[in-house]
Amino acid sequence: MKLTSRSMAIAACAALTAVALTAVPAEAQGDRNAKILGNLKLNMPQLGEMEPVMGTIGPSGIEGLEKGTFNVRGRPYNFLVTTDDKQLWLLQGEAMDVSRSEAEIKVEMARVEEEKKKEAAERTTKLAASLEGRPFRGNADAKVTIVEFSDFQCPYCTRGANTVEEILVKYPNDVKFVFQHFPLNFHPWAKPAAIAANCAANQNHDAFWTLHDSFFKNQKQLKPDNVVAESKKYLKDSGIDMAAWEKCAGDTSSPEYVAEAAKVDADMAFGQAMGVSGTPGFFVNGEFLNGAQPITAFVPLIEKAKAGAS
Repeated sequence: MKLTSRSMAIAACAALTAVALTAVPAEAQGDRNAKILGNLKLNMPQLGEMEPVMGTIGPSGIEGLEKGTFNVRGRPYNFLVTTDDKQLWLLQGEAMDVSRSEAEIKVEMARVEEEKKKEAAERTTKLAASLEGRPFRGNADAKVTIVEFSDFQCPYCTRGANTVEEILVKYPNDVKFVFQHFPLNFHPWAKPAAIAANCAANQNHDAFWTLHDSFFKNQKQLKPDNVVAESKKYLKDSGIDMAAWEKCAGDTSSPEYVAEAAKVDADMAFGQAMGVSGTPGFFVNGEFLNGAQPITAFVPLIEKAKAGAS
């Protein structure tokens, strides 16, 4: 059994995996927690390499069963165990209340939807405040704003960029698209590329998009030690002041470079505050869409946003 999270369908129940608590040597028994942990390691040998730590065991609200947790590298995993320790079930997901009547379900769904609208509106306000003066594509007065937090070195972000192009073709008047930086620390040339793009944007927004497109198109050829030199090639016909750009993008001791690096860091901190944890991450009028999704995942959110803005 792999200890990884799995996405669940909306109406899915928590999956249960039974683990028979077979005997372990007497010297390994110890107290109850140690005994259960020993049995878990026996049934799942990979656990032994991951240094699991037993949590608490207490009432579950179900007769004959108790609920407990164990932690693997800081992540908790829940289980149910019989009071006689004869059988244990690993739980994927938390317990759900399925006792509501049809009328109660409708009320709860309406409440949840209203809460989602409120949260989206709050995110939209915060996002709008962060977009002032940034390069954008699409219609400046569009009813729908898509904000992407992305990483120029991320392969999935290349797919995301391609999807954005499809969206702008499908919705030329309805969508405004804005890019924000989220360079992951294990992508060594992503942040220098983000700084280079910002330095270009300071002079000409078209130059920003030239680098944006070129980084994704040439992603496999770029490295930490050539990204600035290659960026200069991409910008040769942009008409910007290249000496000023090079000082900003290539001189790590210059005030211009330091300022743009701080802006990139601020983008990432803002994205994290908005709930982004990986790339790409999109907001469609405040509604979050995670990952390199196809255009079919965007269309319902765009249509919903268009209808709501009418």
